[in-house]
Amino acid sequence: MTNPTAAILVIGDEILSGRTREANAYHLAGQLVRVGIDLVEMRVVPDDHRAIVEGLHALSAAVDHVFTSGGIGPTHDDITADAVAAAFEVSIDVREDARAMVAAAVGDPRRLTDDHLRMARIPEGATLIANGISGVPGFSIGNVHVMAGVPSIFVSMLDALLPSLSRGEAVVSREVRFEVGEGRIASPLRELAAQHPELSLGSYPFADGHIYGTNIVVRSTDPAALDMAVAQLEGLRDSLG
Repeated sequence: MTNPTAAILVIGDEILSGRTREANAYHLAGQLVRVGIDLVEMRVVPDDHRAIVEGLHALSAAVDHVFTSGGIGPTHDDITADAVAAAFEVSIDVREDARAMVAAAVGDPRRLTDDHLRMARIPEGATLIANGISGVPGFSIGNVHVMAGVPSIFVSMLDALLPSLSRGEAVVSREVRFEVGEGRIASPLRELAAQHPELSLGSYPFADGHIYGTNIVVRSTDPAALDMAVAQLEGLRDSLG
């Protein structure tokens, strides 16, 4: 069984300028591993209509699910919804169910402003994504899922969305610690990777006090294959002393 694939398009000048530390891709990656969806690409673009549209075209054609983060608020630089509508070549306008959610979030429909209603503009044919924090919805259209950039709201939307998505087998990982540098184990690790093409093996150097070592992380959807590879790694580690 091949797991569904995914990508995330992070949108925002504040990420590219270094003003804001990106957290949503990190959270998404962990959640997708848990449900058997393989995150294969992360892309960051500015608050630029053309860049967003081009990113959506490229990613939506390459993977099963595209998640976006950022740009669906009420201000002038929140242009993600319009760019998504343009990418799918559909109209966009205030939708009554989204308007009701925004009105509930504001607390009094009489206080709704045009800026509030910007957050109720939904591309034609999209379905809404619930938001348990601020109440303002995200939306899905085609294989694109459009969510907020505020981390707590992104988490809430993802929690609401994930149960509805097709999924595969969860990926399990194990780690074997070597207290030697990568140069000592590069050749046998290469041989092990060739023996087990169904596994993902990653090599991560570390410094722990005066110890310079390497953590080898093995990932697989097959527990038996994972156990076999870990046993081989532990045997290699023991042989090095």
